[in-house]
Amino acid sequence: MAGMSDRRTLRDRLRGIAQEAAKFGTVGAFGFLVNVIVFNLCTQAAGLAPVRSGVLATSAAICANYVGNRYWTYRHADKTGRSREAGLFLLFSGAGMVIENGVLALSHYGLGFTSPLADNLAKNVIGLGIGSLFRFWSYRTWVFRTAQAPAPAPGSEPAATAGTAAR
Repeated sequence: MAGMSDRRTLRDRLRGIAQEAAKFGTVGAFGFLVNVIVFNLCTQAAGLAPVRSGVLATSAAICANYVGNRYWTYRHADKTGRSREAGLFLLFSGAGMVIENGVLALSHYGLGFTSPLADNLAKNVIGLGIGSLFRFWSYRTWVFRTAQAPAPAPGSEPAATAGTAAR
């Protein structure tokens, strides 16, 4: 009956990824609000250029998202390499920022869509959507990695067999 335990394992993995994605999305929703509010305050109230406003807004959202992801979404992840984690988080967040604001720059300056609605759609819908997919993949793959369990000593019995593995 190895097939049933393989399916259960796959189901458990998919459920875990779905839960992780839901938490990531919740943190992202809060970051989205920060991003939209700061972006519109910078462009509409302060009169700053769209891409400059976008970089400021994304930077504020990155700070909020790090706290949410570190202490909620990925609280179970290895905490021993915080400086490595923070560095990678900033690197991949910066790449996401380039994606997000690159779409804004292309829309605003390249295609000539310069209205506040067009800027918001380009940055906060299309750019943020693509950037968020990239961030989810990179954070779970490189930044918030789970600590690897030490290998069992040679000749020792594993804690649980494949059919009775507990989570």
